[in-house]
Amino acid sequence: MSYTTLISSEQLQALLANGAPLRIFDCTFDLMQPHAGEQQYLESHITGAVYANLDTALSARHGAPGAHGVITATGTDAPASGGRHPLPSREKFAVWLSKVGFSNNMQAVVYDRNGVNYCGRLWWMLKWAGHANVAVLDGGLQAWAATGGQLASGEEPENFQSNFVLRQSLLDLVATKTIANNLGCAVQTVVDARSAPRFRGDVEPLDPAAGHIPGALNRPFASNIGPDGKFKPAAVLKAEFETLLAGRDPASVVHQCGSGVSAVPNLLAMQIAGLGATGLYAGSWSDWCSDPSRPVEKG
Repeated sequence: MSYTTLISSEQLQALLANGAPLRIFDCTFDLMQPHAGEQQYLESHITGAVYANLDTALSARHGAPGAHGVITATGTDAPASGGRHPLPSREKFAVWLSKVGFSNNMQAVVYDRNGVNYCGRLWWMLKWAGHANVAVLDGGLQAWAATGGQLASGEEPENFQSNFVLRQSLLDLVATKTIANNLGCAVQTVVDARSAPRFRGDVEPLDPAAGHIPGALNRPFASNIGPDGKFKPAAVLKAEFETLLAGRDPASVVHQCGSGVSAVPNLLAMQIAGLGATGLYAGSWSDWCSDPSRPVEKG
């Protein structure tokens, strides 16, 4: 059995017990303390999990900053998006997957201990690489520990290198130019996953300008998580997104946040709700506001 959105701790236990081809990834991170996530991983993680560092494995950091802060590089070194956490090229991502021993026949399970703030990035990237069988561990490391799941500390043994083969992308990466060209058009509904104060432009702790993309709707990514730390039921998510969209076509939605990371829980929630696949503007606000000629809305 394969899992493509969420997997429970009990379901993961069953996969492990059955010896299914599987790779577990710990994506724990802290934007304000970039080394803290790996330290937390070393202190405690699901036994056998590979650490996926947001800055070094799931983002491009090649070349020198060019115009408007865009990282410049060529060929397969060229980032696939702009912003503070630019996507690596699909080719570079495939090299990393191969290095950690992930192959096309495996089920991927991703988790963090940050309310899905970071593991969604790897879930989306694997879909982008054409890999369908990837699921977020519902409730994260906390849920796993609460159900008696096996934990380990320290480094894990290295896995044998594989040969991950890229396939047709299963989710859409939306470019800045597309966002700009479709402003105010019914074919595009931008949903911003940042907190309400950042969306309104009351504060901006990370990027050079405050506000949001004109016409964007606001749904902070934590809105998808219930008091138990797990995603809300599908029916609840569907009702909440339909209220937010107010008649707009779910297929028109493009998700964004500050740097394309915390937007993914909204995208995943729409799939859980049965509202279909939607787009991701990975450059997000950090990319949009890097060019002062682009329009900004506040309030």
